[in-house]
Amino acid sequence: MDLQELLRPNIRELQPYSCARDEFKGEAKVFLDANENPYNAPYNRYPDPLQTQLKASIARLKDIVPERIFFGNGSDEAIDLLYRAFCEPGKDNVVAIEPSYGMYKVCADINGVSYRRVLLSEDFQFSAEDMLRSPDEQTKLFWLCSPNNPSGNSLCPTEIEKLLEHARGIVVIDEAYIDFSAGRSFLSKLKHYPNLVILQTLSKAWGQAAIRFGMAFASEEIIAVLNKIKYPYNINLLTAQHAAQSISELSTMQERVQILLAERAKLSESLQAFPQVERVYPSDANFLLVKVNDAAHCYNELLQRGIVVRNRNSVPLCTNCLRISVGTPQENNLLLRALKEIWK
Repeated sequence: MDLQELLRPNIRELQPYSCARDEFKGEAKVFLDANENPYNAPYNRYPDPLQTQLKASIARLKDIVPERIFFGNGSDEAIDLLYRAFCEPGKDNVVAIEPSYGMYKVCADINGVSYRRVLLSEDFQFSAEDMLRSPDEQTKLFWLCSPNNPSGNSLCPTEIEKLLEHARGIVVIDEAYIDFSAGRSFLSKLKHYPNLVILQTLSKAWGQAAIRFGMAFASEEIIAVLNKIKYPYNINLLTAQHAAQSISELSTMQERVQILLAERAKLSESLQAFPQVERVYPSDANFLLVKVNDAAHCYNELLQRGIVVRNRNSVPLCTNCLRISVGTPQENNLLLRALKEIWK
């Protein structure tokens, strides 16, 4: 794969903005280079544009070199930047599994890029062969989400590898829910596939959705492109500090994940006991996709009781399905009691 041929011509030729902190590395006695206010430390200073210290910590956690890491304002920033880097508006296209995370399509529409859907099977699996029927010479990106949203299942690793081996474009695997899965991340495969990009986040298993911290892992060449086109200071100091504190508490995250996995199993079993529940789909995430006899009615009744779930009834393959996040034991019990009232 020639990455330079995949890049948009204007991105290939782009001279990136050089901020003050790009031009100086190391310690200094006095900073008079960035027109900063000298008062109100440490918030008066611009943050490190490449988050060097935090990347070193994430590199140790993920067993990957810092040069293969990009941080974004949530995973959505990395998704948008991939479109901007590789897809010429009105000309290029992408291929994605359906159903899946909605921002892939939203970002395609924002960037004027044709979005080609490949429907999953009834058990929400994909076929590499099906994905490879859709592209043409203008296909630049392939979108996979594993574990997938809203179905909750992990995609077949063998099919993912087939796609990586034969796709003439960038294959993006969104692993937002990977910490809840018994399956392994594709991070260990990065060195084998220069066309692979992996997205992860602190929003789910780490419980840090409010700080908006996403991660992309890829070849050094792809990461260099993302750094070239991102906004100079896309990760603010407060987010970086909170992220660093969070990842230093790995055991806490792992304990909470185990609690959520146990609650997921209990919730699944309890939901399947209701006659109105037609199916609870297997999940490798922190949510369950539940097929009921009347999703709209159930959703509205839960809302009236102050319980918010996600109605996925209009999504392909998800007719009459609700997506239910796994909460605390108390929250899950409130949900089950409410459903008993609704379905009595």
